[in-house]
Amino acid sequence: MSYDAAILQVLAEAGNDGLSVRKIAHHVLNACNSLFEPVEYTTVHAYVQQFLIRNSKTTNALIERTETRGKYRLNLNNVGNQQLMLQFCDEVEIEEEQNCPPEDQSLSLF
Repeated sequence: MSYDAAILQVLAEAGNDGLSVRKIAHHVLNACNSLFEPVEYTTVHAYVQQFLIRNSKTTNALIERTETRGKYRLNLNNVGNQQLMLQFCDEVEIEEEQNCPPEDQSLSLF
């Protein structure tokens, strides 16, 4: 999973309250870190911080700052974000359907 997709997914799950840069960086680190490709927290934090600043500059940006300093959330007024939220919701439903055990359709003995 790329850092950009992980950041957007974390912000989509965070909702309207948003998350701080530190918490977003921790979520991205946990999502992208692996045994064979270890990632340092400082590089992930720097990338997340730059990504959030770069994508929250304009009023119609993908991400917006909240009233609290250092917190970011998805800009729900952006048309692209509405499509993004639907895309993430569809992925969650597909994963839930795959995790369901199959129904027992064997005949009863009694």
